[in-house]
Amino acid sequence: MHVRPQSIVLPEPAQDAAQPPVDREPTPANGEPILAILDGVPVAQHPLLRNRLNVDDQFGLEPGALVADRVHGTAMASLIAHGDRNLAEPSLTRRLHVVPVLGAGDQFPEDRLVVDLIYQAVTAMRRDADPTASSVLIVNLSLGNARKPFQGKLSPWARLLDRLSHRYGILFCVSAGNHPQQFDVPPHMTMADYEATSQPQRATQTLTALSQLIPYRRLLSPSETVNGVTVGAANIDAVTSIDRRRGAAGKVDPFHPMLTANPSSGLGPGFANSVKPDILMPGSREHLTMVASGAGLSVRPTAGGRPHGLKVAAPPNGGVTNWEHYTCGTSAAAALASRTAHRIHDALEEEYGEQFLSLTLHQRAVVIKALLIHTATWPTDSASLIKNVLGPPDPKQHVRQKDNIRRFLGFGIVSAEDAVYCASDRATFWTTGTLGSEKRRSITVPLPACMGGKARPHAIQATLAWFTPVLPGRQSYRSVKLSLLASDELGGFRVDPSKIQPDTNQAGKGTVYSRRWDGERAPVLTATSSVEFIVQREPDRGANIDESVPFGLAVTVTMPGVVEIYDQARARIAPAVAVRPR
Repeated sequence: MHVRPQSIVLPEPAQDAAQPPVDREPTPANGEPILAILDGVPVAQHPLLRNRLNVDDQFGLEPGALVADRVHGTAMASLIAHGDRNLAEPSLTRRLHVVPVLGAGDQFPEDRLVVDLIYQAVTAMRRDADPTASSVLIVNLSLGNARKPFQGKLSPWARLLDRLSHRYGILFCVSAGNHPQQFDVPPHMTMADYEATSQPQRATQTLTALSQLIPYRRLLSPSETVNGVTVGAANIDAVTSIDRRRGAAGKVDPFHPMLTANPSSGLGPGFANSVKPDILMPGSREHLTMVASGAGLSVRPTAGGRPHGLKVAAPPNGGVTNWEHYTCGTSAAAALASRTAHRIHDALEEEYGEQFLSLTLHQRAVVIKALLIHTATWPTDSASLIKNVLGPPDPKQHVRQKDNIRRFLGFGIVSAEDAVYCASDRATFWTTGTLGSEKRRSITVPLPACMGGKARPHAIQATLAWFTPVLPGRQSYRSVKLSLLASDELGGFRVDPSKIQPDTNQAGKGTVYSRRWDGERAPVLTATSSVEFIVQREPDRGANIDESVPFGLAVTVTMPGVVEIYDQARARIAPAVAVRPR
């Protein structure tokens, strides 16, 4: 079997490992689980995970998994429950539902089909008779098939996720896959020569080398899923400057201070040329280490460690039960995306209570999907580097330029805090509904009058998300397409389409459509100004689909420094539909 956990984990030596004080262990979680993890067997009695997991070992894999080998499932559960332990973030208050699908050695059992395990695990949670986790609407899948890179045809595993997503209203957060293989970095002959190169020259040379390998570094199955959110790894972590210097000898950071995709992160696009990966989340500031030199320099990505990694719970070591070590890669990034999705649900539940919980699971899932991707943006310096290296240089070829950028960045890097909270100078609105065949809905978003007459940077961003029924074996696999149309009122807001986002046609190929408009000219607004968005269901492709399709829409208006925006926006909404401020 070549299905592998999509992270790179390396235990730290005893002198570098951290042990949390007993009196600071997280409090137990008690809420009904809304998030499930399909992964390896976790160390459920680890102090960081005790009384936080509902482990449903329906395939009998736990007895065959040595405690010392329960690395991946433990790391993913730790990241979702607590985040990167270097940040000391608040823990989730709900329990997590864990179904082990990896057994001994964190490998799939040889006598079972992967798609069969995943199908049984998910249907058991949400079946009509005696469901094991009926409230689950987010599933983390930090696994991938290293021998099944996406080459234009959907894998059975991806098609299964699409069907389950539509059937049950489940948001799958799937890792894009890692490519830790070595690669050459011309023109360097030695690691010392490479390390001595200053930025941005080093980043340019590294990206140039990676650009030659794009056909061999594609998404790994099942991350080409159409309904799920595919997560790539950004070169972000919370390692301190002191730890960064410790143990970094012989390792080179190829991109810092630029924020971009890690060298090992799987590249898009997705099915039917859709934007994939959808988003990037922190996957550690991946370094490169030498494999060979002399005739030419060959390097490979390093595993997670104290100088560059995300801190997570680990199996016991030397009799110590509260052991922690470091991980990196797209598995970790997908786990943090799932955690962010959970936090979005918690924030909406806290603010709106029964008003939010009374929505169907399908509607809640698509709202979370929209809000998760909504804050994703291309870092300007990273997008510029990719454009300069991969081209084409002709400015008239901007569509192809953006196509190359989205291969690496998708819709962009997500700000988890912005996805969960608003700020005084930013207001996010959300709504959900269903659309029948060839129907449309109008959504009116108020524009705060305090933004009027101020010639300063401002923006409006809208993200539409849905789950489509699928037609396997047909060219029209994505059978339902939704469109988002903006009204002429945007002209009065004095904004134009942002240049740092996927092309309009590229953004409309999947089940997420996200657009940003920005400007610096003074908006012309009154106390009743608003902008209208139209959510429209296009004619179904192939056979007509009679059922209504749920959608979620998120819209944000912002003008940095104008602190009255949130209060004015909320005052014009009855009932309130803005995410709470921090």
